[in-house]
Amino acid sequence: MNDAASKLRAAVVERALHGAGTTTPADRRAAFDNRDVPEAARALIDKVTKNAWKVTDEDVAKAKQAGLSDDQVFELSVAAALGQSTRQLDAALALLDQAKEPTS
Repeated sequence: MNDAASKLRAAVVERALHGAGTTTPADRRAAFDNRDVPEAARALIDKVTKNAWKVTDEDVAKAKQAGLSDDQVFELSVAAALGQSTRQLDAALALLDQAKEPTS
């Protein structure tokens, strides 16, 4: 990945995790890492991380019934999606780097 793309990606992640929001940076980091996510968001964030294409209105409604606002659902979902995409990109780039190494 080129330098400009890496810098833009890092800026997006930084803003999503530490910018102004209705959730705490700690909760956004938990969603990003999919670890120690607040109970109200746990099922939704796990689904966003593992099976994003299966997230339904019902999943969002359950998170809201558990006490999250629309903004909180959005912020935590974005953080979770960024975290998962970062892990996938890092894994893919590592494989590409490994493929470039000479074999003995």
